[in-house]
Amino acid sequence: MLSGRTTIRGVRVAVVGHVEWIEFVSVEHVPLAGEIVHAHDWWAEPAGGGAVAAVQLARLASAANLFTALGDDALGGRSRAGLEALGVTVHAAPRAEPTRRGFTFLDATGERTITTLGERLAPRGADALPWSTLGAADAVYVTAGDAPALRRARAARVLVATPRAGSVLEAVAADAVVYSVDDALEREVAASLTPPPALIVATEGAAGGSWRSTDGTEGRWEAAPAPGPVVDLYGAGDSFAAGLTFALGERRSIEDALALAARCGAWCISGRGPYAGQLRSS
Repeated sequence: MLSGRTTIRGVRVAVVGHVEWIEFVSVEHVPLAGEIVHAHDWWAEPAGGGAVAAVQLARLASAANLFTALGDDALGGRSRAGLEALGVTVHAAPRAEPTRRGFTFLDATGERTITTLGERLAPRGADALPWSTLGAADAVYVTAGDAPALRRARAARVLVATPRAGSVLEAVAADAVVYSVDDALEREVAASLTPPPALIVATEGAAGGSWRSTDGTEGRWEAAPAPGPVVDLYGAGDSFAAGLTFALGERRSIEDALALAARCGAWCISGRGPYAGQLRSS
């Protein structure tokens, strides 16, 4: 039975995806047009879907590899150092473009409102990264990459992806795709994938969510209770997806995998920023 920790070991996991340097600002409410609000807390750290999922996977599996691209700039270096300090092995292709930045308001309810600055940097299959190691992975989660990068990721036994990766998902047959029903773009991409993934998981926040598989089975799960007050919703969905990836890599049933994923999402929202509250292994 999981509480704040789990004792699972031996699952080999990786993420193929993106990193963004995010500035977080806590405010009572997101400012209206023309309004000035006072921030009562602020900080910056590497985040974005690929980074958050990689840290969550590292905390479940004791190790995780991140295949990504970073700008050849100060923020790229700080992003790598920050993620490695959080237990992630970073394999990053250098880019001449600047590392993508983002600005996130966190309001009094913990809701996050995000603005990104610059183009998302994604790994490419042609990058000189240790792609061959993915053949030994039990599970890989994809947030960004070109079609050749996705084919590299497909070498893993289980491939999970977010629709945010885009139409390149049609380059492979994913085992599972996770999307938010509140996100119109994610809904549209998930519904249009050909071939369809073996498992489609639709998250509904505090309402839990639903799943369906190509064998005709389907079901729902309930959201897990947070271990404390809701502090910060940033990274909850990415932590959920990482938990699902880990559990499928461990060959859990769909129901058990979603239960672990729900706990990962719930634990994430109990901490400041995406990492402080994440579920850890003992």
